[in-house]
Amino acid sequence: MNIELSEINQGVTGNPSAYVRSVNYAYLSNLTGIATDIAFHREERPIILLSGPSGSGKTTSALMIEKMLDEQGIETHTLSLDNYFSPLTDYEKELFAEGKLDLESPNRIDRDFLTEQLTSIYNCEPVRLPTYDFKESARVFDGSILHRKQGELVILEGIHSLNPDIINFPDENTAKIYVSVRTRITQDGRELHPSKIRLMRRLVRDLLFRKRSFKDTLMMFQGVEDGENKYIMPYKYRSTYDVDTFMAYEICAYQPFLMDAFRKMADEPIIKEMLDFLENTAPLERKEITPDSLVCEFIGEGQFNS
Repeated sequence: MNIELSEINQGVTGNPSAYVRSVNYAYLSNLTGIATDIAFHREERPIILLSGPSGSGKTTSALMIEKMLDEQGIETHTLSLDNYFSPLTDYEKELFAEGKLDLESPNRIDRDFLTEQLTSIYNCEPVRLPTYDFKESARVFDGSILHRKQGELVILEGIHSLNPDIINFPDENTAKIYVSVRTRITQDGRELHPSKIRLMRRLVRDLLFRKRSFKDTLMMFQGVEDGENKYIMPYKYRSTYDVDTFMAYEICAYQPFLMDAFRKMADEPIIKEMLDFLENTAPLERKEITPDSLVCEFIGEGQFNS
């Protein structure tokens, strides 16, 4: 799907509040339909696997579906696949320090431990939930226990959640969701690829919440994109449901965070491509973006931001 930048500008300059609401409504309506179908099949498919590339809005989509199911009276729990990383060995720590460790590889997941926990969760047996300490590259337990009851659901979100080599669990007992940006923005015959929209999301999020410079995020971008093509895209066909997380007004929201830095980095081709669109984008005031917007995952002040 394509959308003209002029159409976006018309929306945010005409009646921005109404435009934001209409865009949010389309996204939430899609999730509502998915949540309703998941609820209908909850007895045979209590495990929901949600995947998507970096910057796709996995966290918000998972938590929003959880909220919708909870509101239907169906207790739902969301787990992050990141917490099932294997602790790094001393050798892997050396590779990481040298920037040579493939951070996107599915081999970083402790498959045996994950399978053991998923099986116990499915069988309604209590499990001690892990947390991965990224600073120490170690698995820790903080005492959290999950004891799923019959009829309750569990969402497992992460980039490798649709990879059958990682999720060793019967297909018939899982619902699968793939989320990503699918829509392209067009301007004067040119297209802004969805991967660049996801990159804008990452640049803003990394700057605001991870204290990571644009330069550092861009240095990681090629490795992240290579990992997506190798480890994520080949399995998106397995999804039961697909979600386009593109929010038509979102580049208007990112513009204030990106413009000054982009102008200083315009000699970088990837920056120049995004800058050409941003310079022709109408501004959108922060107050127009409601807490239920997926955009808040990247700019903050949303209902799911901690």
